[in-house]
Amino acid sequence: MRIREFSAELASRLKVAYAVRNVDLTSPGLTLVDGCAPRPGHILAARVDAIGHHNWLELATGRKAAIYPGDEILLAFGERYAPDQYESRVPDVLGTSVDLVAAGGVAGEVLSRHGDMRPPTRLEPLGILADREGVPIDLRRYSVLAPFGLGDHPPVVCVVGTSMNAGKSTTAASVIRGLARSGRRVAGIKITGTGAGGDPWMFRDSGAVVAADFTDGGYPTTAGIPVPELAELAQTLYHHAAAHDVDAVVMEIADGILQAETSALLEHPLVRELVDGVVLAAADAAGARYGALHLRGLGLPVIAASGKLTQSQLAIREAMAGMDAPVYTPGELAEGPVAQEILALAGVARARRAGVLELGEAA
Repeated sequence: MRIREFSAELASRLKVAYAVRNVDLTSPGLTLVDGCAPRPGHILAARVDAIGHHNWLELATGRKAAIYPGDEILLAFGERYAPDQYESRVPDVLGTSVDLVAAGGVAGEVLSRHGDMRPPTRLEPLGILADREGVPIDLRRYSVLAPFGLGDHPPVVCVVGTSMNAGKSTTAASVIRGLARSGRRVAGIKITGTGAGGDPWMFRDSGAVVAADFTDGGYPTTAGIPVPELAELAQTLYHHAAAHDVDAVVMEIADGILQAETSALLEHPLVRELVDGVVLAAADAAGARYGALHLRGLGLPVIAASGKLTQSQLAIREAMAGMDAPVYTPGELAEGPVAQEILALAGVARARRAGVLELGEAA
């Protein structure tokens, strides 16, 4: 393994990606190492070799910066599971090239891609960020989440989807907007996914007084992360948001209910303890009906459905014919009275759950 100084000159040239925005490049004793095995969360300095699908990088500021061969960038290793884009893993060794698998700043090795995706942009590794002894630094060192002890526990409206691109983030932002318009202090958190700033900024733009995601905890992506670790991250994000004296937390879980981490998280006790009501985002009526049935089979209360299916009145009617939960368009969810009804239903579900727990304890 070779250890080299991480120079201030290199630091000044780097385009720093969103996923690694909290890294302090002025810390003394930073080095670059190669010849080691990369791990998820390791921070990579790289030079753009050949432009493929991504010809831009989302910067720490949120700006979409064009990238060109020869540009030097800072990003992080992570796995990716995106049926509509790339499936990728962290390579076993730091070779002569790696792939840019997400514009938010994720590096990996592409295993498969959607038919609409071009081959990935190729990167030449300059080295992995390490301490003065050459020990690679994990991105979690730069977590900015600060959970505090809580008195009250605000209710959680959880937004999950039947698949990628089912309308989850729009649904979550719409609920946030409706609650904010009704005078509620609301937080928006995203506990899984691939690092990108679009969703947290959308949550803020919709009226969230605080918005945070897994990257704030030092995870560039959550694919491949052990589920117990993700469940603890969800709890940490919740407490971080709740410490801002909010009336409700809207929590988005990425990808679809069949994705490995999402499926396991929905069954994990720590996450089930958080969720008071589920708003299901679906791309079509069949997905909505199956998804609601699946989630209720897990004991999770589906209190409403939304998503891309609401672009069609026929699809809405088809969904409602097989569900006992209302179906709302994003515009309806953004109305104060509808969002208040969603929150009230989550409160009823919480009370019912508390009653069951009390009965169980009494027995």
